[in-house]
Amino acid sequence: MKKIVGVRFKKPGKIYFFDPGEFEPKLGDNVIVETSMGKEMGTVAVVNKIIDETKLKDELKNVVRIAEEEDLKHQKENEEKEKEALETCKKKIKEHKLEMDLVEARYLFDNSKLIFYFIAEGRIDFRDLVKDLAAIYKTRIELRQIGVRDQIKRLGGNGICGRELCCCSFLNDFESVSIKMAKEQNLSLNASKITGSCGRLMCCLKYEEEVYEDKMKKLPNLGAIVKTEEGEGTVETVEVLRELVKVKFKDEEGNNYYKKYNANEIKVIKDNKKAVKNEEEIDPEELKELEKIEQLDKYDKKNASKDEI
Repeated sequence: MKKIVGVRFKKPGKIYFFDPGEFEPKLGDNVIVETSMGKEMGTVAVVNKIIDETKLKDELKNVVRIAEEEDLKHQKENEEKEKEALETCKKKIKEHKLEMDLVEARYLFDNSKLIFYFIAEGRIDFRDLVKDLAAIYKTRIELRQIGVRDQIKRLGGNGICGRELCCCSFLNDFESVSIKMAKEQNLSLNASKITGSCGRLMCCLKYEEEVYEDKMKKLPNLGAIVKTEEGEGTVETVEVLRELVKVKFKDEEGNNYYKKYNANEIKVIKDNKKAVKNEEEIDPEELKELEKIEQLDKYDKKNASKDEI
């Protein structure tokens, strides 16, 4: 068994495990750690955790020290340098007439590398740009292509719900989101309603999918025949999260009328396995647009670089 600490390098962001060695950092402490890229400063997010060494894929890197006042000062200086480097790089991109949008500049804590993050629609030949930047900053230069989701995560903002974007508040990693998820959640297949600030399908479609799948197991499909206190009827609509079922009945004169029931108040007599999840008429052009967005998301994930700690 081995004692570890979890360190996060940006908020929100993935937590990486390190060997604390002789140090005993507290939750929220800033620490200097050794990474595959060089020394970095991060914030302790997990403490006093013991894990089975056999479950570790690679040997843990070490906590170098708990950050001191001088380290915090150096980190602030790096942040100021990053702002200047960002503006310089933008000017150089214009000079070289490159089709790329710069998002962020980041120094490693030990200044052994300066990383520039950018977005672009395709592959970019930035070799001459790297040469110019290396001549200016006299350190290793790296350019990393990221997706538009990563761009918005860095810039921040609020979603259509009015709250801070999920990627800026608690999501550590991005997962693939599909149109199928929107269909299963009975959402309008309209790009303006199910895409986020990044122009991609909303992340909440993915992390809420498990809840929908679990609840839908307890609910009848549209068109199912159910028994209620009113008699037998047909399921007209289903409110998945509230577990409410709207049932259609016919009166003695053959007119339709409707009543809502909690899922536990009805009994399924005959389910409709081939039920359409969303009866809304789908605009073919709207569907094409959503399919294009879905493919762009896959392109982003395939081509964007990932941080290696």
